[in-house]
Amino acid sequence: MDLDPDLAALRPLGGFFGLRTEGATAGPLPTLAQAYADASPDECRNPLIFRVRKVANALHASEWRVAASVAHQGLAARLWSVALGCATLYGRLPDLDARLLHWDADAGAPDDLWLPDVRPLPGDAPTLADVVLHGHLEPLAAALRVHHRMAPGLLRGNAASALAGAARELDRWARRHGRTDLAARARDLAAELLAHPLLAGSGTLTGTAFRRRSCCLYYRVPGGGVCGDCCFPRPPRSSPHAPSG
Repeated sequence: MDLDPDLAALRPLGGFFGLRTEGATAGPLPTLAQAYADASPDECRNPLIFRVRKVANALHASEWRVAASVAHQGLAARLWSVALGCATLYGRLPDLDARLLHWDADAGAPDDLWLPDVRPLPGDAPTLADVVLHGHLEPLAAALRVHHRMAPGLLRGNAASALAGAARELDRWARRHGRTDLAARARDLAAELLAHPLLAGSGTLTGTAFRRRSCCLYYRVPGGGVCGDCCFPRPPRSSPHAPSG
């Protein structure tokens, strides 16, 4: 079906999939392109640094790279959920160009995104890769690594984990509603995307279950543990130097 201006089909899927569109206002919110390009080390000026500090405070995380990893995976999950959700349900993708998509770094989770104009693109895997991987996750990773000690494998693992998680939620929703065709479409798109050179080798997908080869470092958050798709079966004991990818 055609994309509607409100992307209403995404709403029943939950908060990670919804997207504010034409009827909402961005006010002074920066675009994601502006956030990725901001080289300022000033927390008050740089939206990404501000977001990492906000996540660190919320999680009581003493290590900035841990908060940066959690912030990175949260935004990656939002981008993949919107994109994969539209490609699965509509067969089309809204243009999520970073110069069009606005972001509220001060919002709670999931990240608040606003798209002023819904412009349709093809809903195939190459377009998804171009829009999300190249258009967002590459510049996002580069921007975070300017200010935080982030292993490339960790960031690839976060991106892959976020994609697999979105596909798993779509699969569950589609099966609950008797739409095995949509479940299959979500799984097929995710499998093709996980074979992309930027994600290949980041983990293993078996059906809808994903096991990553890196760790997002969430176990280093006070009271945190390992995630369901972590490479570690239990939190590492040698925490200062545990591999992160």
